[in-house]
Amino acid sequence: MTSQTATGAGAGTPEEPEATRRAAGVAESTRANRGWWDRNADEYQVEHGTFLGDDRFVWCPEGLDEVEAELLGPAERLAGRSVLEIGAGAAQCSRWLAAQGAHPVALDLSHRQLQHALRIGATFPLVCADAGALPFADASFDLACSAYGALPFVADPVLVLREVRRVLRPGGRFVFSVTHPIRWAFPDEPGPEGLSVAASYFDRTPYVEQDDAGRAVYVEHHRTLGDRVRDIVTAGFRLVDLVEPEWPAWNTSEWGGWSPLRGSLIPGTAIFVCVRD
Repeated sequence: MTSQTATGAGAGTPEEPEATRRAAGVAESTRANRGWWDRNADEYQVEHGTFLGDDRFVWCPEGLDEVEAELLGPAERLAGRSVLEIGAGAAQCSRWLAAQGAHPVALDLSHRQLQHALRIGATFPLVCADAGALPFADASFDLACSAYGALPFVADPVLVLREVRRVLRPGGRFVFSVTHPIRWAFPDEPGPEGLSVAASYFDRTPYVEQDDAGRAVYVEHHRTLGDRVRDIVTAGFRLVDLVEPEWPAWNTSEWGGWSPLRGSLIPGTAIFVCVRD
């Protein structure tokens, strides 16, 4: 699972990229984010590996677990089903799926993230590829899932959604989680300073971190809740559920701008459950 890193911490200093809001297209976003995740995969796994576990299926910083959520369906029905995980990172979710008897394929844009999947151990295929150009035949999978992978970082989410629909069999389900769109109106801070609206929810200008030459080194794209629904429908999916996980009492951890304080007041994650008819 990947997550929003747009804190702007240290932004604007000579040592750190400059944080800004500007246009960023498909090619620039892909290049920047592949490089960012390759450079930061080690730190990400050290910082969040304990929370994610090696073989858990965690949808979000709130800690919603597929064991309880069953958004892909009851665990006992996963055996024998082919599942594509998009933005797999170290493939923790795929590892859990394999333990249920499913046949997962873990895909990520970052080669370094997949090296962590190999380090932990993978008995299933690992594929380094762009979610906007999936290297699979039509109707290859029964299910697809993405826990904060790909969708927050792509300039053309409909392209990705259409690709996922293409590789799913009729009746296949795609479930993906992203930063809740309302979070873009608030500072990405876990404390009280993150509770006051600081920007327009309707401003869809991407968040970009760029180097001294103006080259993007990290890009995140904002879509409103309505945008996400329209993207899903435009791609040919049927939206069957929208889950906004509440912050559980047991979770005392902070993850970037996610925290017990903010989580008790505003949603941090949106999970879309889609079906290919």
